[in-house]
Amino acid sequence: MASGHANGSSDDVNGLEPHNKLLERVVRTPGRQPSPQPTHLGVPGAMQHRVLHETGPGYVAPKFEGKAKQMDEVKNQVDEKGFIPTDLVDDEVEWFYNELGIDDMYFSTESADAIVSHVHSLYAAKVAAYARDDKKLEIRLDKEAADHAVYIDTSVPGLSSTEGSGFEARLEQKYLDSSRGSASFRVETFRSPSKLLGGGEQALRCYFVYQASFKNKNPAPDETSIDELGDVRFLQKTTPNTRAVYQRVMEAVVSRTGPVIDMYDVEGSREKRLVVAFKQGSAIGLFTALSDLYHYYGLTSSRKYVEQFSNGITILSIYLRPAPHAESRHPPIEASIHQITKEVSLLYCIPQSRFQAHFTNGRLSLQESIYAHCVWVFTQHFLNRLGNEYNTLTSLLDVSNIVHAELLSKLKKRLRTETFTADYILEIINQYPELVRSLYLTFANAHYVQTRGEQDDFLPTLSYLRMKVDRVMTDDELKALISKTAVNEHHEMVMTAFRVFNSSVLKTNFYTPTKVALSFRLNPSFLPPEEYPQPLYGMFLVISSEFRGFHLRFRDIARGGIRIVKSRSREAYAINARSLFGMMTRVKDNCSRDLR
Repeated sequence: MASGHANGSSDDVNGLEPHNKLLERVVRTPGRQPSPQPTHLGVPGAMQHRVLHETGPGYVAPKFEGKAKQMDEVKNQVDEKGFIPTDLVDDEVEWFYNELGIDDMYFSTESADAIVSHVHSLYAAKVAAYARDDKKLEIRLDKEAADHAVYIDTSVPGLSSTEGSGFEARLEQKYLDSSRGSASFRVETFRSPSKLLGGGEQALRCYFVYQASFKNKNPAPDETSIDELGDVRFLQKTTPNTRAVYQRVMEAVVSRTGPVIDMYDVEGSREKRLVVAFKQGSAIGLFTALSDLYHYYGLTSSRKYVEQFSNGITILSIYLRPAPHAESRHPPIEASIHQITKEVSLLYCIPQSRFQAHFTNGRLSLQESIYAHCVWVFTQHFLNRLGNEYNTLTSLLDVSNIVHAELLSKLKKRLRTETFTADYILEIINQYPELVRSLYLTFANAHYVQTRGEQDDFLPTLSYLRMKVDRVMTDDELKALISKTAVNEHHEMVMTAFRVFNSSVLKTNFYTPTKVALSFRLNPSFLPPEEYPQPLYGMFLVISSEFRGFHLRFRDIARGGIRIVKSRSREAYAINARSLFGMMTRVKDNCSRDLR
């Protein structure tokens, strides 16, 4: 949990100083060492910050000796089919071969027939653009096979759009998320340097997906050498400097449960290289979400690589640079890259939150969208949907009477499951992004601390700067704002749950860069005694992309195991989620229960 003074500053924040509810001084006895961190984070200004002493991308494809002959064959086939005027055939084919920046690995992999199809598709897009009123060039080319895929599209660098091709999400879902063992896939993607005639600000983006062919398919359990674990194409194309980067990251990630996040300066330029490594299957949706993250900070990628290794490790390498015309609206890359490296660990915990669309279009920041996701989970369990009428009915009936008790139980179940479903709560929160931002600011004001080490040369993070600029509202002011903004009583109840969450969180790892799931220690005093007569001593809510869990303690010192509830379908998960906390409170001892 974050602790310490906010960048050594005690300045007021619009009357409210950033504070932490549980600041503790830990006295470390001689010889006592911290526990190994689940995540490794390398950030600008830190001792492990490094510079890449090479100007290229670190990948050099082996020369394809048959490229000229293949190009002649492609020209002949294109001319024979007659879709492109004969006097334009040479220009179109040579543009495809020489101007788009596609390396020889593609041409050595694809057949002449496939390349002819791609040339035709690109030419057809140009013709379609000419016929459009806005003359906008829009290319959407995809070819998918069992062992490889090619995607080419046009997009504006540095901009996420819900109306785009969706190729990144598609290739991630089809090839990357399911990568395991020999059925693993590596990805190379780059922004073409060629200018598009009539493309405006748009540029061509190419994605190439290849099934991995590992040099050593069954490595020893303790093997960490990338020369043994790597894909054959990867080993052929990478420079010694790039392999050294991957080797360093590999040795760090095998000993951790979470990701390794490193950043490198590219010598002689403002470009930064972000490297993220994790175990296969532990970060579903991360590849696409990373694009939304750096786009939010006004950056674009020139090249991206996803490499798989036969020991079950995935390493992403992304070359980032300022997006065209973005610096007037965003911090310089030297400042934003620091925030990005810190927020990757948050994204790793929940790569695709239920409010990802708000993040993609810029209405919410990453921290705000994941905060909203966590409160959405909290609200499903603890929204008081029974009301005073239920309590009055309970007092009138005899709970010792079996008939009365059964009636109350059925009524409680119906009120909890039918009044506010998870989808209904989500629908309500989606309508109030501005309220979420104000509520998040109160949460951040209580739990965020800007830390500064002796060797660090950080600029203050954007979260800290936001608290210095935006006004942090009091709880009474938030209550009045919710009442004024909410369109009806149901909406007010859901948004009030944010206030309850904020006031109940005692401690959290939300802002700690070394985490694999989000954890919140809650003050259980918000639980109505009529529903939960046995008071809790300690209460923890843990959330990740694949599970949610509670740890409840009924006394100071207690023992208990971890109980895992696995769901075979989405419907079963929804039912188990609704009853999760109720099941736990019926266990009159310390216990942990985890829902997957």
